[in-house]
Formats: sequence, structure tokens, C-alpha cells
Amino acid sequence: MFETTDQQLWTGRVDDASDPAGFRFHQVVSVKNLDELEANKHAFGIVGFASDEGVRRNKGRRGAARGPDAIRQQLAKLPYNLDKGIVPVDTGNVCCEGHALEEAQAELGRHVSKMLSKRTTPIILGGGHETLYGHYLGAREYIGPDKTIGIINIDAHFDMRHDPEPSSGTMFRQILEKDDKAGYLCLGIQEFGNTQALFAIARKLGCEYILEKDIASNEFQDTFAVIDDFSKRHDAVIMTLCTDSITASAAPGVSAPSPLGLDPKTVKRLLTYVAGKSNVISFDISEVNPLVDESDKTVRLAANLVAETMRAFRK
Repeated sequence: MFETTDQQLWTGRVDDASDPAGFRFHQVVSVKNLDELEANKHAFGIVGFASDEGVRRNKGRRGAARGPDAIRQQLAKLPYNLDKGIVPVDTGNVCCEGHALEEAQAELGRHVSKMLSKRTTPIILGGGHETLYGHYLGAREYIGPDKTIGIINIDAHFDMRHDPEPSSGTMFRQILEKDDKAGYLCLGIQEFGNTQALFAIARKLGCEYILEKDIASNEFQDTFAVIDDFSKRHDAVIMTLCTDSITASAAPGVSAPSPLGLDPKTVKRLLTYVAGKSNVISFDISEVNPLVDESDKTVRLAANLVAETMRAFRK
């Protein structure tokens, strides 16, 4: 199911009603139907994936379906400090009805592909991390079957489980087992967040990863070198952030809080570095759960990371 965004989500303080230098996001973002997008007109297209069915299947804490609108409300209040001329548009939410996860992922894929065909960069607000599979479907449809696609994931977990049905913990295995032109790089893996069996599966399927404890090695230069090499080997790159990769003190509102996760500034540095690559075509943020958040900490952080990532994209 698809629903149009409530314009009231994009409201906030007005410092100046006429000078763009004083604008906030709510004064710039417009709500439009996907069919109203004009090619090359809108730099960013925001779409929500209101689903936590994958989290339910993965036996996590539900509530991420509330994430997209909560992130919008916080993003609306932020100063609009993107380059002049960059115009974002909000194209609504793809909603998972009942347990129909696969249908919702397919719908998100069609939405993402259509955005890309209009030369609009998708900014996808999840939703559980099952959001990524729909994100991938759209990117793959857009670039076609013959080009290589790289997926850069900032995450504490591989999400390569072999469960009876797809969930928020299976997406990368689903992709790598069926798509021999897909590559997967995961940044922030925690040794005590994954079983030895999952490490073995990751190696078997060719997943590249950097452990959380090694991310900042050599002032991030080792990590950046891996990102550079990975990006060069793929025609197109999509990136995804699972918010449970961030330390629980900064991001308590997630399905699986991480007491030893990444620092928010480290995550910002990774996101902005990846977004600066010329072949990165889209971004999603997932696992923000307002129902278990503390004083909107996680939602506010998510909104700031979205804004920082948008500013870093090469347009």
C-alpha cells in the first residue's frame, strides 16, 4: 500500500520567510506524487518504508514502521544548509500491510527505480532493515542485470541469516545467493554481535567487512582505502545504515541496542565519505524505532545523519 505524506509533518520554526539563507528543511521540501517528478528537477526524493514485519519475523522489538514519519518531523526542523539549488521532494510512504513483506519490498523497489529514472537520488527512511531489500530491488531494476552493484552497509550485524522466511536479518544472503554481480561491504561488524557460523557464511559468500574495533585504524585511512577499492570495482553503489550499529547511549531507540557500537561522529564520517563517491546512487537509514526511543535521541540523530549525508552527495 502507498500513502501520501501528511504535509503537516513538514512544519517547524520560521526564522525568515523570504531569505533562503534562513530557511529550514520544512520550508524547502515539497510533497509530491511520484508521477509528478520532473527529470533532473529534484536532486533528492524522500520515500518512507513503513514496515517492521521483517523485525517481527526476526524476533526483534517492533515499532520501526513509525520511523519514517518521526524522522521527517525532526528533519523538518533542521536548518537547510544544503547547496543552493538542491531541491528535495517527499514522495510518501510505502506501507507493509499485515504480513505482506515481500509485496511491500517489491513496491518499494518500483518506487526507487522510478525515482532513479527521473535522475532523482532516493533517500529512503525505514522501517526495519528489511528496507534494504526493496532498496536493492529498485537499484538493480534501474541499472539493469549486466552491471555490477555494490552495497555498503554500516551495521553491527551481517544480516545473512538462513531463516525459513525473509526478515530483517536475511537480506544480504538473499541478494548474494541470487545475484552474482552484487558485492557487499559491511562496516562496523561486532564480534559478539554475530555467531561464528555467520562469519563463516559471510566469508563463503564473499562479504567484505571491517570490524567495529578496526574502523578508526590509522585515522580512518585503512577503512577509506577499502571503501575506495570496493567502489571502484562496482558500476553503481547503494548505501544503507542500520542504526543499531551506533552505541546505545546515542541510539537507544532501535530493535537491538548496541552498548559497544560506533560513535555517532564516526558514523557521520563514514556516511559522508561514501556519499562523496561519484557512483553512489541512493541511501537508506533503517531500524529507527520511536516506540522505544528515549527523549527522541535516536530520531533526532537519524534526522541529522540524513541531512549530513544529503549534503555530502556529489550532485
